[in-house]
Amino acid sequence: MDLNVDYFKIEHNGVAPAQGKILISEPFLQDTYFKRSVVLLVSYDKGHFVGYVLNKFTEMNIHDAAKDFPAFDAKLSVGGPVRVDTIHFIHTLGTLIPETIQVTENLWWSGDFSAVRELISKGKILPRQIRFFIGYSGWEPMQLENEISENSWLVADMETENIMNCNANLWNDALSNLGSRYKLWTKYPENPGLN
Repeated sequence: MDLNVDYFKIEHNGVAPAQGKILISEPFLQDTYFKRSVVLLVSYDKGHFVGYVLNKFTEMNIHDAAKDFPAFDAKLSVGGPVRVDTIHFIHTLGTLIPETIQVTENLWWSGDFSAVRELISKGKILPRQIRFFIGYSGWEPMQLENEISENSWLVADMETENIMNCNANLWNDALSNLGSRYKLWTKYPENPGLN
């Protein structure tokens, strides 16, 4: 019997990359930043995508990296390989933060960083309401679409609560929620050469 099944080929679900969608990397991707990663897309403009890796973390909190920042128990995540000398953030605070950009109904991106610093110092922002990133992920026109057609990424939706949760197991969790075909990906060893 001939089984013509490739469990590691992405079955495109008709979900296109767009602002507010997530990208889940396929299990063989070995890139330092994107290996077993989940990336939130926050912006799409003239073919350019911008996003943040949600499940890679540094050993620092935001106050360790940002000058004159109040003590705040928020992990600093690695957003991607572009401009790793910059700090970015997403949040659920809406227009409480001036100059912010709405990504989805309950999620915003960027804004006035000095206002964030002040709101935190006044105790008006909780760690679960904001996430900080060093650097970001970016794609030139058609680059991401080409990577998707090459089965590097699965495009999906994710609840804001899961996006805001600093969870190192997010890649496994996201795949497990997409059914048995993708749950199988989580069983594939991270370093197959060591088996």
